[in-house]
Amino acid sequence: MHGPVAPDAHYEHPRLVSVYDALDPDRSDLQPYLALAAELGARRVLDLGCGTGVLALLLAERGLDVTGLDPAAGSLSVAAAKPGADRVRWVHGDARVLGRLQPPVVVDLVTMTGNAAQAVTDDDGWAALLRAAHDALVPGGHLVLETRVPEARGWEAWTRAATERVRRLPGVGDVRTWTQVDDVSGPPSSPTVVFTQHFAFAADGAVLTSRSVLRFRSREQVGAAVAAAGLDVVEVRDAPDRPGLELVVLAQRSRA
Repeated sequence: MHGPVAPDAHYEHPRLVSVYDALDPDRSDLQPYLALAAELGARRVLDLGCGTGVLALLLAERGLDVTGLDPAAGSLSVAAAKPGADRVRWVHGDARVLGRLQPPVVVDLVTMTGNAAQAVTDDDGWAALLRAAHDALVPGGHLVLETRVPEARGWEAWTRAATERVRRLPGVGDVRTWTQVDDVSGPPSSPTVVFTQHFAFAADGAVLTSRSVLRFRSREQVGAAVAAAGLDVVEVRDAPDRPGLELVVLAQRSRA
């Protein structure tokens, strides 16, 4: 039994969101963001594209005032059901809702981890997201985001042979997953990559799929967009767990 190819179904489909965290249990990639929050002395954090709330909850456990925003209601339902979820303000919607919230979101750190930055594929939406991050920050506050390096052409490794895995999940059984790229378009410095993730459940033979689109942007393009939103790039770091494949961009709102 095969499910339809739905856009980003792994963020919304009840069966897929219920196993999302279990299929990716190693979140050591988030440790640098916890360290950065401590380094910057952040007390209030907005996690844009918070998904199932892993980073938001880790930050809240450390005593920070955290808001998690995501357009996927399915992912937020998982986040809100986790222990400690009452410490976080969960907001459903995209960045446009921030300007309408009462009380308003005012923070000294905005985070965009995982695919949060690259999932916004159109230029207008990308500009609006960065502007919303700027507006949520206090003067001197910081934005940190991660984005894959287009020159590394990481999508070339997103084949079934390279990505196929089987995990045995308690109460679920074996789940086989793999990824395949469907299309790559646009200039080499800023390609758009369409790919499909497959989830095969051994318990009943169901195969569900989720199609996603990511926009790759060069270091220069990210820097220009961040500057256009009124933020100054402070530092561009190599992602410690993915050297040469992903950049971590730290920017700051002017103190003026």
